[in-house]
Amino acid sequence: MKVLVADDDPVSRGILEKLVARWGYEPVMASDGRQARAVLGAAHAAQLAIIDWMMPGMNGLEVCRSVRKEFGSGLPYVIMLTAMGRREDIVAGLDAGANDYVTKPFDHEELKARLGVGVRVAELQGLLAERVRDLEEALASVKQLSGLLPICSYCKKVRDDRNYWQQVESYVGQHSEAQFSHSICPDCYEEKVKPMLRKARPRS
Repeated sequence: MKVLVADDDPVSRGILEKLVARWGYEPVMASDGRQARAVLGAAHAAQLAIIDWMMPGMNGLEVCRSVRKEFGSGLPYVIMLTAMGRREDIVAGLDAGANDYVTKPFDHEELKARLGVGVRVAELQGLLAERVRDLEEALASVKQLSGLLPICSYCKKVRDDRNYWQQVESYVGQHSEAQFSHSICPDCYEEKVKPMLRKARPRS
């Protein structure tokens, strides 16, 4: 999984690049906020990002706000990295759209664990996106049964797009996953079945 590492300090950036690679991710590097924003806006962008707050061009808060404005609250999962650890700074970072917040100097194992949380969130969002696509396909299939459907006034057969007449259950079965269980409605029982039963009774 790609992880964007955005930090204007070359030493910090180098350390983060090595750590991210050691943990099994593919690091994508940026040395300022504008580069970071370009990476996150590109096709096949990184799904996770470690972004330093204080950077030239665009700072970390501005990058977060811009990304959230374009893509909403989903991916990328952003971890804000900064030396500012006051409560109001943390609130500002989260309000800007960051998902997590790590203060410098950071503990390597803590950052690794927080990246792991981001991976799980990204995977869940990926699964959710697949379910949404499946649902949209199912709804598109159901919509095939909408609109004007010609039906015979006598035998109740319906006409499909190829001008072929067929029983309702056959037509619906071809255009959906519905299955039929035949029964008899009260009106048909009184009108059709009862007379047949009377005729079938042996005369005493």
